[in-house]
Amino acid sequence: MKRTQFLLTLLSVSALSLTSLAQNRNNDTPYQTKAFSGNIKAVRAETSGGSLTIEGGTDMNAKVEMYVRANNWNDRLDKSEIEERLRDYDITIAQEGSTIVATAKRRGSGMNWKNSLSISFKFFTPRNVTTDLRTSGGSIQLTALNGSQKFRTSGGSLNVSDVQGDINGQTSGGSIHMDRCRNSSTNTNIDLQTSGGSIEARSSTGRMRLVTSGGSIRLNDLKGDIDARTSGGSIQGEGIEGDIKAGTSGGGVRLANVAGSLDASTSAGSVDVSLTKVGDYVRLNTSAGSIHVRMPLNKGMDLNLRGNRVSLPENLSRFEGDIEKDRVRGKLNGGGIPVEIAASAGSVSIN
Repeated sequence: MKRTQFLLTLLSVSALSLTSLAQNRNNDTPYQTKAFSGNIKAVRAETSGGSLTIEGGTDMNAKVEMYVRANNWNDRLDKSEIEERLRDYDITIAQEGSTIVATAKRRGSGMNWKNSLSISFKFFTPRNVTTDLRTSGGSIQLTALNGSQKFRTSGGSLNVSDVQGDINGQTSGGSIHMDRCRNSSTNTNIDLQTSGGSIEARSSTGRMRLVTSGGSIRLNDLKGDIDARTSGGSIQGEGIEGDIKAGTSGGGVRLANVAGSLDASTSAGSVDVSLTKVGDYVRLNTSAGSIHVRMPLNKGMDLNLRGNRVSLPENLSRFEGDIEKDRVRGKLNGGGIPVEIAASAGSVSIN
């Protein structure tokens, strides 16, 4: 009993220490700050070991904060140690016409990695700013911006909030979160990809391509054409208006309150969807599960349903065609919208 109490106390102290350390790191003052004035329209930034943050606002001026830390999170450096290690880096924070440029590049390749630094940049800019951002060791965050945004990281997450315009972002080692990204037109292109994390997209409008090779996808309150694909997780969503294509090789598909055309498939799970309005087509497929569909049946449809058991509503009066235990094929309400549903190893049920 005493040993258990001791271990609990030790864990509590460790948690408090880590929390305190995280707070201290989050509250670190910038190593360097530079202010810029004039017609700022773009930001170009590159760093190899830190994060990049852009915050738009109403002020036409801009400010850049540079944060410097040891790559080893447990290694606390004083100012003299930082200055010593910075001699191995080329640092640029400058204004080139209407573009703010901030780069941190390590000289040569023979430097001891233990002496490497995490150099991050935080930008405060006007709202109407485009970006071109690259980092190989940190996260990227964009907030309150209008314009075309392009960003890449090999080792961190992507967080995009309240951004209007084309968005093109990639990460090889983190999750993606997007919310309130919209435009007056549904032609906005949003392309976000990750090879090692989940994707969450909320309250956004536009033509979206959301791809991950190693995580789940969550979609909520979206409007526009959506292409969501994952090789290693489930796809879930609710409140989607527009055409949606959802595909996964490693989980189920669960979509609620969809208004539009739907193409959903999985190789390793079930499909459960509800449509409030049927668009130009419904295509659902699974190789290792069942399919459950709830949708209005008041329009003309061409039904092609396959499964080890197929279930339809009992009051389906305006249907002409063949109904078998494992197959339904024919026209509903005179035919029209193609509805193709196939479950190779499970049942199919509608409403």
